[in-house]
Amino acid sequence: MTGTAGAWNYDSRRFRSTAAETSDGTRTPIGHYHQSGDFVWAEFAGGAVRGGRLVGRCAEDGTLTLAYSQLMTDGRVVAGECVTTPERLPDGRLRLRESWRRLDGSGASGISYIEELI
Repeated sequence: MTGTAGAWNYDSRRFRSTAAETSDGTRTPIGHYHQSGDFVWAEFAGGAVRGGRLVGRCAEDGTLTLAYSQLMTDGRVVAGECVTTPERLPDGRLRLRESWRRLDGSGASGISYIEELI
């Protein structure tokens, strides 16, 4: 195992989007995260995402630097990069602030939030 990730551990955690524009929370993608040292990866699916993967690195402060790819239900393949900053919620769960950018030439970028599921 190479690298460390300090006190942050994303292994076996599940996250779901908190997006206000999502009309049905049960249909938003759910991500299943894994971690070994500073190496983080996840699988996600749900809603308009047929399936996706992300891989990246966890810094000592818990910040994730990630690349992602996903297959949408309409057949599009979408790829991008993301810097994710964690915060602990009062109930102990994690909320992740994702600053993302698509790599398809569209220039699409934004901020999203996902919260840990219990």
